[in-house]
Amino acid sequence: MANSPRIDLNADLGEGFGPWRMGDDAAMLQIVTSANVACGFHAGDPDIMARTFALARETGVAVGAHVGYPDLAGFGRRPMTLTPKEIERAVAYQIGAAQGLAALQGHRVTYVKAHGALANLAERDAAVADALARATRAVDPALGLLAIAASEQARAGERAGLIVAHEIFADRAYLEDGRLQPRREAGAVIVDAAIAIARVREMLAEGALITITGKRLPTPIDSVCVHGDTAHAVDMARALRAGLEAEGYDLRAFSGA
Repeated sequence: MANSPRIDLNADLGEGFGPWRMGDDAAMLQIVTSANVACGFHAGDPDIMARTFALARETGVAVGAHVGYPDLAGFGRRPMTLTPKEIERAVAYQIGAAQGLAALQGHRVTYVKAHGALANLAERDAAVADALARATRAVDPALGLLAIAASEQARAGERAGLIVAHEIFADRAYLEDGRLQPRREAGAVIVDAAIAIARVREMLAEGALITITGKRLPTPIDSVCVHGDTAHAVDMARALRAGLEAEGYDLRAFSGA
């Protein structure tokens, strides 16, 4: 369809460490259009990063630096007390590592996305969000920022003059203020693919986040995330892609491959 609406489908990949593996990256890279590759702080290492970038290049998938707190033991999901300047430097460090290893494999990092506790803090804290955006712009102002929709992340990226892609989550629930419901709470992670697909279809159709009580929060939507670190990730991603294509969406990376 020449006038099909375009949407990106992204997943967090490269999240193993040494001999330990998380998720089925090879299968996910046959489904998604953008891959957020862990940069060694919350997960990943040089070998895993290189392999993931090589696989993404072979499958024509765009890649981004998935930056987080230096917290391998906690998978980057535990809050850490870092100053905005420390966050800025940590983010720049990780982007540089991703760029180097992607180049080694003949690929190119085109965007940045925050992970876990860092992403959650940058969702609501303008100073942290600005640190993320400043680091991204300083390393390469042509990099895009894949930001949680309707968040301080998105506003910070716009203030920094970055290309901002607004992201919704297929498998996460939203609170009334548009923040993600904490994972520790019941219902925060959606495991039923049919429910996830229906939610995404409705959010795209209405151009809004839909909260746990049905409230609509208008926002642009450029990308849909499905997490790659769950047992049902591949089936969820495959079903979501099929559902979006059935609705007439053109699945393409927001940043190019």
